[in-house]
Amino acid sequence: MRKASSNWLGKTIMAVVMGILIVSFGIWGIADIFRGFGQSTVAKVGGTEISLNEFRQIYTDRLQQIGRQFGRPLTQEQARAFGLDRQVLQQTIAEAALNEEAHRLGLGQSDDEIRRVVMNDPNFKGVDGKFDPQRFQAVIRNFGFTEQRYIAEQRRVSLRRQITGTIGAGIEPSKTMIDALSRYQNELRSVEFVKLDAAQAGQIDPPSPEALAAYFEDHKVQFRAPEYRKIAFVVISPEEVGKWTEVSDEDARKLFDQRKDRLGTPEKREVHQMVFPNVEEAQTARNRLTSGLSFEDLAKERGLNPADVDLGLVAKSAILDPAVADAAFALPSGEISQPVQGRFGVALVKVDKIEPGVEPNYAAAAPELKRELATERARTKVGELRDKMEDERGGGASVVEAAQKLGLSPVTIDAVDRSGRAPNGQPVANIPQGLDVVSQAFNSDVGVDNDPISFRGGYVWYDVLGITPSRERNLDEVRDQVEARWRQDQIAAKLKAKATEMVQKVEQGGKLADEASGIGAKVETAARFKRDDSPAGAPASLVTAAFRTAKDGVGQTPAGSDVVVFRVTDIVDPPVDAASDAVKKMKEDLDRSLTDEQVAAYVAKLETDIGTTINQAAFAQVTGANQ
Repeated sequence: MRKASSNWLGKTIMAVVMGILIVSFGIWGIADIFRGFGQSTVAKVGGTEISLNEFRQIYTDRLQQIGRQFGRPLTQEQARAFGLDRQVLQQTIAEAALNEEAHRLGLGQSDDEIRRVVMNDPNFKGVDGKFDPQRFQAVIRNFGFTEQRYIAEQRRVSLRRQITGTIGAGIEPSKTMIDALSRYQNELRSVEFVKLDAAQAGQIDPPSPEALAAYFEDHKVQFRAPEYRKIAFVVISPEEVGKWTEVSDEDARKLFDQRKDRLGTPEKREVHQMVFPNVEEAQTARNRLTSGLSFEDLAKERGLNPADVDLGLVAKSAILDPAVADAAFALPSGEISQPVQGRFGVALVKVDKIEPGVEPNYAAAAPELKRELATERARTKVGELRDKMEDERGGGASVVEAAQKLGLSPVTIDAVDRSGRAPNGQPVANIPQGLDVVSQAFNSDVGVDNDPISFRGGYVWYDVLGITPSRERNLDEVRDQVEARWRQDQIAAKLKAKATEMVQKVEQGGKLADEASGIGAKVETAARFKRDDSPAGAPASLVTAAFRTAKDGVGQTPAGSDVVVFRVTDIVDPPVDAASDAVKKMKEDLDRSLTDEQVAAYVAKLETDIGTTINQAAFAQVTGANQ
């Protein structure tokens, strides 16, 4: 379709075809563009419609954010397994309901306040730390906003906060709740345990050909070759464009001079000071100090605490009194200053340890400074390249063709599975961390014109060039893998049986140490750990199992390929200290949780009152549930 429309004749034909399609949509009842709520709408909340394209953008952005946090792309299957699709839908609906309620209540927000919020947003500040209008425009444009739309959205966010802030005000957890949660979190347990590994499984003879073939037939699905896709993509982001941007030494040195104090490490000194009411008393004290009296003993005579005289190991800028700072950083180590007239009286200053400062080096800092300046300047170029890329794509060019014409560097991956691995089982190395291009490609097809993905303040265009379907492998292809899996299953079965036998003997009065000795294992201990602790040498599954077991109770739990047999030796229920920092923080967390519950209940009631409708088919289309 794109290539056909790349000349005037093609465009004319396409205009006629699109006209026929629009008419046919009207005949067959698919004219949602004109009639409102329908297949192009994911949900309707009161009078607000959430369009399919709007929700797709929100959902895609959220998956990419989470993928960046995990350090790897999140597939749509994983997102649905975690329930993220429903969470994003419910959040979007909740925001729409609150927007409707803010309108009904007649809430408002002044232009001055919105302007203050925007100008104080660190995302819009330049290298000088001030609001940068060009950066503001570039950032919001990269996320698909015009200035008017972004300001309108910030206004809606502000109004929603007015409502939720009022609903959640004044909520506090009860003392009973705090005590119960504190006891739950701070309960301590101790265990003794034995790890059973492959050594305790005994000899595992190789399987016969018949046994291996039978095992393969029973587990054939585990050894299927996955579907692979050949994809091509190109990244246009400030970071990528910045690599091609030349920055002069003159510009980099200007930034270096502005940040010189922050780039270097200042000299630090261990400073002591003592303040006197006048010069005479200070001079008398100095004479005694130079005659052998220690600074500490003189402080005790004057009734001063160590904290009153010890300023610590500090940089010159950290000393509040400039006169004292000048004196301290002019003294050699171990000497006492002459009386110094400071802001708070006449002071004597003593310097002990001196840590020399490290002067910043332009040559060492220049590469990073140039990279930062290049990235900053590239933000304005991203939008230009985006428009050019879209023009090329609109003219029928593939991603690779368009990228090469614009002087960009496309990446082609010959084969990748859904998990981002090549046929050799290793992760594909040339996909930037956090880029969710693989799962997007598996939700597309060969020849499909895909929307660009938002990524690191820029965009990624991709094409699916080929598909290799999933297939069953024969035994000869995966014989080594099948035999290794068979052996693992045999070891697991023997360890499970051995652990069950040990648990029964200890429950009948035996000693865990005696049972461990009999199989060549050793007894280990983990003492006084909480539910969320990670005791040294104790698997996480053991901690969880220990808190499900009574005192002197015996149990077993898997730990990777091992099995752990354990006995709970002690349980301690410590008293609740309401004044402790831990309990105070827990109370803050409870406050927040109760507020969230209150707001959630309010929003749920609001959605019911104003009416909420969800188009499940459109929702499934966006989240990939219908594929």
